[in-house]
Amino acid sequence: MKTYCLMLDLKDDPISIAEYKRYHEPANIWPEVVESIKSQGILKETIFLLGNRMVMLLQTTDEFSFDTKAAANLANTRMQEWESLMWKYQQALPQAKPGEKWVCMEKIFEVC
Repeated sequence: MKTYCLMLDLKDDPISIAEYKRYHEPANIWPEVVESIKSQGILKETIFLLGNRMVMLLQTTDEFSFDTKAAANLANTRMQEWESLMWKYQQALPQAKPGEKWVCMEKIFEVC
């Protein structure tokens, strides 16, 4: 199993942040989004929020690939709709490459 930690900001607007959170409630998240997450080798996805800063933890199979996931999302019309909708609320980090949303963080410490 692999673990990834990614970061992204929301636009710093309380109304937008509340809307974004509502979209991610179990009763509101689109079933196709959950299905896509699970079908790509993501075993568990968790998003944390502080202010407008989000941190996502992914636990994946060893075979998981961000490139494969990106290609599958590009081929999935519903995922493209979801990503376009979510981008209304999100803003890239200064460290992000052009077109990049979630940015992988570097692991610098671990205790086992």
